[in-house]
Amino acid sequence: MFSSFVEPLGRCIYGGLYEPGHPSADENGFRKDVLQLIRPLNLTMNRFPGGNYTSTFRWEDSIGPKKDRPRRAEVAWQCIETNEFGLNEFADWSQINGSDVMMTVNLATRGVLEAMDCVEYCNLEKGTYWSDLRRSHGYKKPHGYKYWCLSNEIDGPWQVGQNTGSGYGLLAREASKAMKLIDPEIKTVLAGSSNPFMPTYPEFDAQALDQAWDYVDYLSLHHYISNQKNDSPNYLAKSISTNQFFREVGGLFSYIKAKKRSTHDMYISFDEFNTWHTVSGNERMEKPRWGIATPLLEDTYTMEDAAALGTMLITILKNADLVKIACLSELVNCISHIRTRTGGGCWVLPPYYTFLLYSRYGRGLVLRPQIDSPKYDSTDYSDVPYLEAVPVINEDGTVTIFAVNRSLQEALPLEVCFRGFENALEVQQCIVLDHADAKATNTEDDPDNVKPHEGSAGFEDGNLHVRLSPLSFTVIRCRQRV
Repeated sequence: MFSSFVEPLGRCIYGGLYEPGHPSADENGFRKDVLQLIRPLNLTMNRFPGGNYTSTFRWEDSIGPKKDRPRRAEVAWQCIETNEFGLNEFADWSQINGSDVMMTVNLATRGVLEAMDCVEYCNLEKGTYWSDLRRSHGYKKPHGYKYWCLSNEIDGPWQVGQNTGSGYGLLAREASKAMKLIDPEIKTVLAGSSNPFMPTYPEFDAQALDQAWDYVDYLSLHHYISNQKNDSPNYLAKSISTNQFFREVGGLFSYIKAKKRSTHDMYISFDEFNTWHTVSGNERMEKPRWGIATPLLEDTYTMEDAAALGTMLITILKNADLVKIACLSELVNCISHIRTRTGGGCWVLPPYYTFLLYSRYGRGLVLRPQIDSPKYDSTDYSDVPYLEAVPVINEDGTVTIFAVNRSLQEALPLEVCFRGFENALEVQQCIVLDHADAKATNTEDDPDNVKPHEGSAGFEDGNLHVRLSPLSFTVIRCRQRV
């Protein structure tokens, strides 16, 4: 639920996570200044290596001595992949960062055997060709990856190796069966619809699940929201589509389970989501082809994006009964809120703080709130509540409320009535992310233009009262009096 996504796309890895020769680089070439920004996010896991990248990925290219690794034409993003940063380098980086890895195998242009080989290399201790090869590469202990994605967005016409729901479902079923024969402890993720607006949705998902239901554990869903038309009220309402996507797929799960007379349960892996304004990908065609780590998809994220992301994160929490994995795209530079200058500094954009607060305080038991809010109509949505909110009881007993005010102009008075708590509550902390300018952002020269600050909240007549400023993401933490 508190994970991210790392793909060899643009400067996500090269010039982002990894830059040998940089003043902050360690002996592995990992940028320590970037790690200092990532570690506070406390990421549970990172999905690797893709993404569209996966569909022509030969995982064997990325292991062994770097001097022997082949350079490849990476057609998804029209660049040259040097394979200098590969599977084991990411394992090393993840260990330093304290996060797990969700590995992705290529079932678009490769098959069951190559997927089995990858599991054997990563997870088997010793005594076989691939496990002993890993040991010869200096990794005596298996990586032990638990989560495995069975390809990526294979419903999409942009994908090398696009497939039908039935065709892909059959292939994924056999791959999952075989991979679990190598390691019965792994969990596999079936690639579902690339977004809820695909013409093949939800039939693709139904066909794939019909083939693979009892052999896989999660269905991958992707959803990006954008403000390409600069229609902010409509943009801030788009998490309604995210919520509808989740509930529709939940209904699909119930149908396939009943159809199969199965006792097996399925959950959602929401392993690509974010705000993304260059979502068409046309930017890659405007750059010189076949460069190395060419800057791509480096959107300028603003306060408005921070609030929009907040609505998506709240929606994820509200659907925690279905969504068990969620990976924010991507970790550095590309579709990311962490930005670097190659050879220079690094800084964060406003939505970084939204995810930071969500990851820091969103762990625990999600409560279902009853919300009464004024509403508005936008271009594509009607009856949009100005208030988006969810409470979480954290592991230490603290109650954390995440709240977004969608209004661009008006403050929103919030009153919260708590029931069922043994003791009265008191405010422990109120954190506000806002700015007078919806388009405000941070830069290397002005990195603190938009950042969280202390807010004000208090109890009156037993209820919590707080004023939500216009276009804001607010976190209120309450504890029970002892």
